Amino acid sequence: MSRTLTRRTALTGGLVLAFAGAALPAAVAAPVRPGPAARGWAESTLRRMTLREKVGQLFVQQVYGSDATTPDARNVPLYGVASPAEVVQKFALGGVIYFAWTDSVKNPQQIAGLSNGLQEAAAARPTKARVPLTIGIDQEQGVVTRIGPPATQFPGSMALGAGRSADDARTAAAITGQELRAMGVTTNFAPVADTNVNPLNPVIGTRSFSSSPALAAEMVAAQVRGYQEDGGVAASAKHFPGHGDTATDSHVAFPIITHTREEWEELDAPPFRAAFAAGIDMVMTAHLSVPAFDDSGHPATLSHPILTGLLREELGFEGVIITDSLEMQGVRDLYPDAEVAVRALLAGADQLLMTPAPEAAFGAVVDAVTTGRIPQKDLDDKVRRVLELKYHRGLVDQAMVDVAQVATKVGTPEHLATAAAVTNRTTTLVRNDDKVLPLAVSGKKVLVTGYGVTTTQILADGLKAKGAATTVHQTGTSPTDAQVAAAVAKAAGQDAVVVTTMKAWDTAVTDKNRGQQKLVAQLRATGVPVVVVATRDPYDVAYLGDVETYLATYSYSPVAIEAAARVITGAVSPTGHLPVDIPTKDDPDTVLYAFGHGLTY
Repeated sequence: MSRTLTRRTALTGGLVLAFAGAALPAAVAAPVRPGPAARGWAESTLRRMTLREKVGQLFVQQVYGSDATTPDARNVPLYGVASPAEVVQKFALGGVIYFAWTDSVKNPQQIAGLSNGLQEAAAARPTKARVPLTIGIDQEQGVVTRIGPPATQFPGSMALGAGRSADDARTAAAITGQELRAMGVTTNFAPVADTNVNPLNPVIGTRSFSSSPALAAEMVAAQVRGYQEDGGVAASAKHFPGHGDTATDSHVAFPIITHTREEWEELDAPPFRAAFAAGIDMVMTAHLSVPAFDDSGHPATLSHPILTGLLREELGFEGVIITDSLEMQGVRDLYPDAEVAVRALLAGADQLLMTPAPEAAFGAVVDAVTTGRIPQKDLDDKVRRVLELKYHRGLVDQAMVDVAQVATKVGTPEHLATAAAVTNRTTTLVRNDDKVLPLAVSGKKVLVTGYGVTTTQILADGLKAKGAATTVHQTGTSPTDAQVAAAVAKAAGQDAVVVTTMKAWDTAVTDKNRGQQKLVAQLRATGVPVVVVATRDPYDVAYLGDVETYLATYSYSPVAIEAAARVITGAVSPTGHLPVDIPTKDDPDTVLYAFGHGLTY
C-alpha cells in the first residue's frame, strides 16, 4: 500500500512528472489586455476624477444589508453612514464584496436587486466621472461557496483535479460565471492557484486543485478561460506567491513559506504562470512571508520585492493586483490598519480588500498622495488599471441586470444536469478491499452516520431512492463517547453502515476530531460492512486504521454527496483519481496512496 520517498522528491519532480497530460508553461504569454476603447475611456475618466474619487477606486469593501437603500446599523461603526448606497456614495468605492454574513446573498433575485441598487448609487454620485462598481464574491465552489442553491453548485477545485478534465473545469467556471453575471456579480475571486503540497494545510486543502503543479496549472488556466471568456466575469488567481505549503492559517496567524527560489519556481509558480498566460484579469496577494524573495519579515501583501519586483517586473503581470482581506491577522501584526493600507499600495497593490478601518485608511491614502509618499503617477496607474478592467468586462456599457430574467439563467435544469455529470466523474474510490462496493441496497438496512446533518440526510436519501431502508444518526465532527456508542448500537442488525468523515485527520490543534477516528474504528469492530466517505480532505484515510472501503468526494456540497450515493449503489462507476499524494499518518515522507490512485468497478 505504501511507497517510500524523500520529502524533496514528494514535493518536486515526483509530483510534476506524475501528471503527464499537463505541460508546464515555459514562459508567461502576454495577457489579453483591454483594447483602445477601454484605454480611451479610462484616460478620459481619469482626467475628470478628483483625488478622493481616485482613492475610492482602490477600496473594495463589504457592506451590510440585503438591499441598497435600507439602513443597517452595522455599517455605521465602519463607514459613518447606515445604508449600503450611502457607503458607496460617501467613499466613491471601487467595488464591494458579498458574503452571507453581510446579508448580501439571500437568493438570486435579491442578489440581483442589491447589485442594481449599488450600481444605481454609484451612478447617482454628483461627479463629472461616473464609474460603475465591481461586485465581487468568493464563489470558488466546494468548501468556499457564498451562494448556495438554487444557484448551480459544483464540488470545488480538488474534486475537479480528481476528475482530470480541463473541459469539466472550464465548464464549471463558465456556468458559475454566467450565473454570477446574471445576478450582477462581476468578479469572482477564484480560481485558487495554490499548489497544496502540505497535507496538513488548514486553510487551502481542497480549495487547491492538486499537489501537482502541472495538474493545478492546467486546471487554473481552464477555469480562467471559463470565468472570463465564457462566463463574462473577471477572475482572480490567489494567493500569490503561493499558500499551498503551510500548516498555518493566515486568517489567524502569520505563515512563513520556506521554499527556495528554485522550489518556488517548481511548486508554486506554474499555476500562476498558467493563469497569466490565459489572460487573467486579477491576482490576489497572500498574507505570508517568503524569505527567499523578501527577508524583511513583511507579508507578501506589504512586500515591494514580491508584488512589484517579482509579480509586476519579473513575471510581467499587467492586470489588477488586489490584496486578500485586510481584516486577516496575517497582515495586521506589524502596523496599524491605516498604515497597512498605505504600505500595501506602496508595495504594488492596486486595490485594498476589506480594510477594517475604512475611514482611517481612506484618509491615510489621501494624505500619502498629498504628501508625495504615494506618487501621483503611481495612483493614476493603479486607478487606470481598475478602470480599464471595468470597461473590458462590459460594466461601462451594461452595469445593470434584468431581475426578471434571473430565474431563467440561474440554476437551470441544463446547468444542474451538467453539474451532476461533472461531479460523477470526480468521486474517487480509494479502497474496496472486500468488494463491498457497489452495494446492492435494495431491500437492505443501511445506517448512515457521521458528519453533517444535511450531509448524512442527503446520502441516506440517495440510498433510499435505490430501495434501502435507511437510518440516519448524525454525530458531527467531534462525536463524544456517548454519541459513538449510540451509533455502534444502531449498527446492530444493519446490513451495512455508511459513515461520513470531515477532516478527521485534523488533530494538530485539539483532539476534537479524534472522535471521528473512534467512530470509524468502533463501527468496523461490529463486523457490519462499513463504507467510509470522506466529505472534504482525502487525507482522512491515513488516520482511520486499515479501513477496508473508502471513498473521497473532496466536498460536502449536496451535488458531491448525491454523486457519492450513485457510486455507492453502482448507478455510477467511480472514475476519479487522487490529485494529491496521501502520506501515512506518522511519516510525511512515506506515501500511503499515490497521486493518480483510483479504483473503479
